[in-house]
Formats: sequence, C-alpha cells, structure tokens
Amino acid sequence: MTTHPNLILAFLFFFLFHFLLISLTHAAGGKWLLLQQNIGISAMHMQLLHNDRVVLFDRTDFGKSNLSLPEGQCRNDPNDTVLKVDCTAHSAEYDVPTNSFRPLMVQTDVWCSSGSVAQDGSLIQTGGFNDGERRVRIFQSCTGCDWKEYDNGLAARRWYATNHILPDGRQIIIGGRRQFNYEFYPKSESSSNVHSLPFLVQTNDPKVENNLYPFVFLNVDGNLFIFANNRAILFDYVKNVVVKTYPQIPGGEPRSYPSTGSAVLLPLKNLQAQFVEAEVLVCGGAPKGSYAKAVNGNFVEALKTCGRIKITDPNPQWVVETMPQARVMGDMTLLPDGTVLIINGAAVGTAGWEFGRNPVLNPVIYQPDKAVGSRFEQQNPTTIPRMYHSAAVLLRDGRVLVGGSNPHIYYEFTNVLFPTELRLESFNPDYLDAMYVNLRPKIIAPQSQAKINYRQKLAVRFSVAGTVGPNLVSVTMVAPSFTTHSLSMNQRLLVLAAESVTNVAKSTYQVQVTTPGSGNLAPSGYYILYVVHQQIPSEGIWVQIL
Repeated sequence: MTTHPNLILAFLFFFLFHFLLISLTHAAGGKWLLLQQNIGISAMHMQLLHNDRVVLFDRTDFGKSNLSLPEGQCRNDPNDTVLKVDCTAHSAEYDVPTNSFRPLMVQTDVWCSSGSVAQDGSLIQTGGFNDGERRVRIFQSCTGCDWKEYDNGLAARRWYATNHILPDGRQIIIGGRRQFNYEFYPKSESSSNVHSLPFLVQTNDPKVENNLYPFVFLNVDGNLFIFANNRAILFDYVKNVVVKTYPQIPGGEPRSYPSTGSAVLLPLKNLQAQFVEAEVLVCGGAPKGSYAKAVNGNFVEALKTCGRIKITDPNPQWVVETMPQARVMGDMTLLPDGTVLIINGAAVGTAGWEFGRNPVLNPVIYQPDKAVGSRFEQQNPTTIPRMYHSAAVLLRDGRVLVGGSNPHIYYEFTNVLFPTELRLESFNPDYLDAMYVNLRPKIIAPQSQAKINYRQKLAVRFSVAGTVGPNLVSVTMVAPSFTTHSLSMNQRLLVLAAESVTNVAKSTYQVQVTTPGSGNLAPSGYYILYVVHQQIPSEGIWVQIL
C-alpha cells in the first residue's frame, strides 16, 4: 500500500501544529527567578513595607543563623532555650529595588507570631514563643531602622494568633495556642482587657486544635468573618456578639493550622453600590486525623478542594471547586489583575515538624470571574520545594517574592528530605512577559507615596505604547499582607471601576475613579495602586488612604 504525499504532509503539519501548541501552552505559565542564593535566615514571616523593603524573620531558638549581626553585636537572652548569647541575626530587611539585604536584631522569640501594618506604615508585630509570647515589636519603615520591643504589650500569650487592622486604626489579635479570646492593640483604658470568644472553644479539636491562625477578614459591613477549623462566623467585635453563623464547609474537613489550608477575601468590586458583595475562598488543607497519623509515620494525601462562599448573602452557601493538585501549606496571594496565585506547599501530610511530603512545585492561578470548572490554570514549576514555614508576598512591580521552608526544629542543611531553605526567588506571572509590553500601562500621576481620601474623585494618568481599549481599563488597590503559615493577614484588593477614560496626549490617557467610601471597605493606611489594561497591570505606586 502506498501513502499519498499529501497525507504525509498533512500528518507532519498536524504533528508540528500540536507540538507548537503544547510548547506555547507550557510557556504560558509564569517564570521563576532566583534572587538570592543565601539570605542567611529562613523567611518564615514576611511583610512588604511602603519603602519597597520586605521585613522577614524566622525564630531565635533555632541555633546560629548564616547571617551575622553587624559590628560585633550579640543578642543576650538568658531565657533563650538554645543560645543565651547569639551573634547572628534572625530577622533581615530585603531591599527590593537593589536586591540586597541587611541583618536586623530581634531580642525575643518571634516564632509563629503575627502582625499588621499601622496607618503610618509601621509594622506592629505581636507575640511568639517563650519570652516573646506577650511582646509587641515595632519596625518603622525608615532607613537604618531596627526592631523596638515592648514587654507585656499584650494582655495574653499569643502564639499562632491572627491579626487584622480595623477601620479605626487599631488591630485585633485573635486566638493563638490555648487562647480562646481576642484583644486589641494599641491599648487604652477601655480596650486593655482580653475578651472571650467561645467560637474558638467550639472549633478546637482535642490534642490537635485545627483552629490556630484562624482566617480573619474584615467584611464590608465592618464585622469580621472568622473561619476556624471547618466553619465560620460573622463577628461584631464592638458588641462581642456573633452576627451570623455560616454553614460548615462541605465535607467538614479542617482547613486551619495544623491542617493548614489557605484563604483569601476575593477582590471587592462595585464599591459605589448600596450593597457591596464580598466572597471568601478557602483552599486545600489536610483531612481530619492527618496530624495524628503523620506523628505515627502515615502521611495522608492533602485536600484537593476549595470552598467559595458569598459572606454578604442573607442565605450564604458554599460552592465547592477542585484544584489541579492536592495542596497543604499553600499560600494564596492576590495579584493586581484580580486573580489569585496559589503557591508553595505539599501534596501529602500536614504542617508540623517533618510532616510534609511530595512538594507541590507548580503554582496555580485562580480566575474568580470565570465559570466554575474553568477557573484554575497550572503554572510553570519552581525547582525549590517550599514546605513548612514558607511564605509569599506580592511586590509593587507585580512579582511575587517567595522564601522560607524549614520543616525542622533547627537549621538543617544535610541528611534531611527538605533542607532548611535560605534562598529567595520570585515568581513572575504571565502579565510581566515582554510580549505584553504594548498593553502595559505606566502610571504618570499621581506620584508614588500620594495621600488620598475616602470617596474622592481620583484622576490617574498613565501611558500605553499600543492602542487602549477604554472599556478594558480599571484601577486596583492592594493592601500588602503579613504572611506566615499559609495565612496572608490583612491582604485585600479593591477594584476601582473606570468612570471615564480619556486620551489627553499621544499615548497618554487619564482614567477617573472614585476611591473607597469608608474604612469598612479599606482600612486607612498604605496600599499599592495599579492601572490594569486588558488584564495587564502597570507597576504599582504607593498611596496612603486617610
């Protein structure tokens, strides 16, 4: 039998077309860049500040780090459980523009602590372990600054607690190990006490807990959505009452530490509407019993599901979706285009020392506005496992800074499954690809560090090399997060719809938006503001809403 030459050509064309299609599909999945081979400490906790520097730290009862304190300084701590005198750093400041870092000194143990950025841009960091459990530490965003510590700044021990900034500028600190209560900072005569929160008792699994680092989000009505273990409430912290009890997440599996899924408040839109809707997405975690099984050497597959719920609905119900991979200890990071990056973690096991297996190297992009079943898009893999004690934060240029991973009691670099990780890398989403250069806006005005007010008509001027689609422009505001243990505290994205887009000069345009109407929508403080054109964000600028 002879084969017709045209059939051979058609087959070759078909093969080449599909080979190219597969190659292009693989290429469309973000890029990874190694930033630092060794920053000397493991980035367990990370916070971006408005001077484009990231404060990061691990813990002091860890042994010597690989980063020396400057000028012969040493930390003298008679209460430390490992080193009473330690001349190495356990905190560092990473300078994003220069890709450089410097050591910082923390005096007491910051292990598994929490934090929020105050209205003035200072990082208020709370709690920890041992002699750090009632400490308040303040890091101001100024050149050459270091940590300042205040003993007994908290009314209760806070270890594995969650912080959230409130509309009045205070922060609330909720829960922690063996703490079924909350308190406020800064203190005043009327807010110096600890307040009981029975919900944390109700969600506590004996001997495992599964309700630590609860997921906390400020709802648009000023109340707090609090998710712990496998259920959630809407909580009025002013009156100390539960406003609403949400249905249990389908399947009833725990999502909080140490089962350690992750959660995010999805982008807030239509901010000028009479009723603004808010949705929460909870993804991954580990089935009930996973921690106890891991203690005995039995590592269970992580959860593959996400639950999404409209928390402002009168009768809210969970919608369950399935991720491309099972994932525990993942981080969820809001991107300036309104999508969600799910990154880091493991496919098997749970949080805790040596309890994670099968690192998930591929991030996933979740696209909230697409139809159910088509929202997840797998991304290109890293080569670095990011297991227990990893973190990720959004940077102003749209990259995501990724660091940490230490599944061990001390620094361990050899003869372990997953060595203590001192490398920093960035994940660059597709929108940073050079192929989009003609669509990418560049903000001209206002200048970075601008101050804005609530319900203000704001004109944002930007340039675009290519043709602008006026109906495809929006402005987003992102509140940077304090990220640790798969929880991005205070993370928030607001979409400011374009009311008008005008051409003001060659390749120069102006979009008018209205800023958020209240601190319930956007607590006062620093945000990164982006212009987004055809889903391609500009480099952001810092704005402070007052």
